[in-house]
Amino acid sequence: MSEKREITLVVNGRSHSIRIDPRRTLVDAIRDDCTVLLEGEPVRSCLMFAVQAEGCQIRTVEGLANGDELHPLQQAFIDHHGLQCGFCTPGFLMLAAGVLERDPNINDEDLLDLLASNLCRCTGYQNIVKAVRAAAIKMGARR
Repeated sequence: MSEKREITLVVNGRSHSIRIDPRRTLVDAIRDDCTVLLEGEPVRSCLMFAVQAEGCQIRTVEGLANGDELHPLQQAFIDHHGLQCGFCTPGFLMLAAGVLERDPNINDEDLLDLLASNLCRCTGYQNIVKAVRAAAIKMGARR
């Protein structure tokens, strides 16, 4: 059994000091959803150890909205019916946010390749792609 380690994770701008086993994954340390933005890049929190994220800026789906103002992606998923059961939605939102905040002009081929890394068992992906495209247009107009 390994010795627990004290670490500080910065999640959505707030510091959280926790004591964890070094082999504990980031997903176990902060949530049950898998995709977060780590220093602005989408990562699967279920595939990395929490200690690897110490001192990094971590952004979860809860960190997308600005108070009561939804992120353009969140609004687009509502407007374009980009979700059904909601299980996969945080992963899609964080994947898309990570790329669209850097490049809202991502081409369709790269967008489809990005979104294919997250599985949805309810939809045919068409509305998810429509929602991300709509958000990309809105986000591009904001620059």
